[in-house]
Amino acid sequence: MKKNVLFMVINMNIGGTEKALLNMINEMPKDQYDITVLMLEEYGGFLAHIPEWVNIKHISGYKKIKKELNNPPIQTIEEAVKNKSILHALILVVLNFFSKLTGERSALFKYLLKKYPIDSIEYDVAIAYAGPMDFISYFVIEKIKAKKKVQWIHFDITKIGFNVHFALKMYRKFDQISVVSNEARDKLLKKLPFLTEKTVLFKNIISTKEIRELASNGESFNDFFDGIRIVTVGRITDEKGQDMAIKALSKLINCGYKVKWYCIGEGKSRKKYEKQIEENKLRDYFFLLGSKTNPYPFIKDCDIYVQPSRYEGYCITTLEARCLNKPILTTEVNGANEQFINGETGVIVGINEEEIFKGVSELITNNCLRQKLISNLKLKNEKHEGCDLLSI
Repeated sequence: MKKNVLFMVINMNIGGTEKALLNMINEMPKDQYDITVLMLEEYGGFLAHIPEWVNIKHISGYKKIKKELNNPPIQTIEEAVKNKSILHALILVVLNFFSKLTGERSALFKYLLKKYPIDSIEYDVAIAYAGPMDFISYFVIEKIKAKKKVQWIHFDITKIGFNVHFALKMYRKFDQISVVSNEARDKLLKKLPFLTEKTVLFKNIISTKEIRELASNGESFNDFFDGIRIVTVGRITDEKGQDMAIKALSKLINCGYKVKWYCIGEGKSRKKYEKQIEENKLRDYFFLLGSKTNPYPFIKDCDIYVQPSRYEGYCITTLEARCLNKPILTTEVNGANEQFINGETGVIVGINEEEIFKGVSELITNNCLRQKLISNLKLKNEKHEGCDLLSI
């Protein structure tokens, strides 16, 4: 009999969490699993990449409560008053006061979802996959019926807006907590040691065969540059560290290196980084290429892959660059030391522009090091080292 599994996410925007989900689904045999992807909102660049045999659902009433969840409380209260919803405004005042008092928002979630029905289907496993995201965690616990419920942690909880008060209340209701790296797991358990027995390591999965096939087909560089090409893939946000990459490139150019840096991804920091590129006179050297569902030809054709992140859970883009046998430099984020042996299969540097500059300089000038990294990666077989898929 097939196992009925639900994954809940925010949407299918192009990002590491969403790609990790697609990779996992593609590794789950359809004769063994009946899979549902439940989204808050049904959109995103990866939406079309969900296999046809997977069920797709979305929260039909989410648009009505999105403002109350995401906007500043005073703004939603003022809008309720303006719309003459006085009782609703008063309830929001009380609930937001209670949220400040308790440090978490589960009472607000309960009120906003009071009319939303519990799903009539009982799943074998229901997974709050976009984690930690409090609203999704709450929804899986309170509105989904399942024999087993799993919370997935993709990030370093010490570096994002992780609500310990909410986790103390709600995470004990999950049957399993899956964390994508040993470092991320250790940091979670340091804050929530009572979860030790139910927390497991489940590293992100990639499909080496699919990545290599995609890397041989599709758009790549078209500027006929004959210097060193550097590629970075990730959301254009502060946590991904493209601002440090811009500063590092400025130093590289000032030192006379013939190099261009290409960033694939989109995000809220684009305008800020465009301004920084202009200020550093890097318009002809640093390129924000936007989101691409197939970034692999760019990775395959680059000389060096750099991940300048401030924090990660277990970086999927460096996994992908590994399977294309590229010389890789990454900052010392969660999972970096689990993916690479420094100086043997990759270069790991401190999380600052000077360390990135020095590391990239070494890779540019030391061709022997680049070839060593490439040769060592070729000897490595990509293998998922986490839990058996059947255990979820």
